[in-house]
Amino acid sequence: MRWGSSSRSGRSLPGLAVMAGLLMAGGAQARSVALQQGIDVSHHQGRIDWQQLPRQGVTFAYIKASEGGSHRDRAFAANWAGAKAAGLQRGAYHYFTLCRAGADQAANFIAAVPVDSTALAPAVDLEFLGNCDRRPTPDAFHAELAAFLRAVEKHYGKPVLLYLTEEFDQAYAVSARVDRRLWLRSLGKPPGFGARPWSLWQQSHSRKLNGIATPVDWNVAR
Repeated sequence: MRWGSSSRSGRSLPGLAVMAGLLMAGGAQARSVALQQGIDVSHHQGRIDWQQLPRQGVTFAYIKASEGGSHRDRAFAANWAGAKAAGLQRGAYHYFTLCRAGADQAANFIAAVPVDSTALAPAVDLEFLGNCDRRPTPDAFHAELAAFLRAVEKHYGKPVLLYLTEEFDQAYAVSARVDRRLWLRSLGKPPGFGARPWSLWQQSHSRKLNGIATPVDWNVAR
């Protein structure tokens, strides 16, 4: 599936085809394919000099906006504006917690992220790392996720992108039960999980870029 090409994808990225390898751990190139490359960031990256990023191959950014039912990322507004000023395609993501109602989490995200028809589809981060200790049943989890998706998709008019770790997908069969594009985390090697091919692959959590003081997550899109 081409990045942004399906009817469920919202607006596509620019037509620029970045010739890059499927980067392995340590930065070695495995093979050359036409990919878009980008980052995902939050306040943990500190102040970002967005103008330096396009010349390093960054074409898009997913920016953390919210978490759970009430938390807002304090750097979202600056990052949202900075990505646009640098000419990058930008999307916002929400970290989904297992201890708050999906409708409450959707309301938090909607309050944080302005409607922008040029933005990438909203994304929801589904993982255990950093989450609360509660582990709802699969049916209970999917009911809350469905409530989140309904509200967010109605508000923004675009299907939500699902960010998944293999552990989370194994526990809740998200990719099999929810028909949305997939953003899969698999560090150093192409994802070997998911019920269908990935649209976005988070292949590193330690990319170093001029303009960002800390290592950053690196993604490829197709």
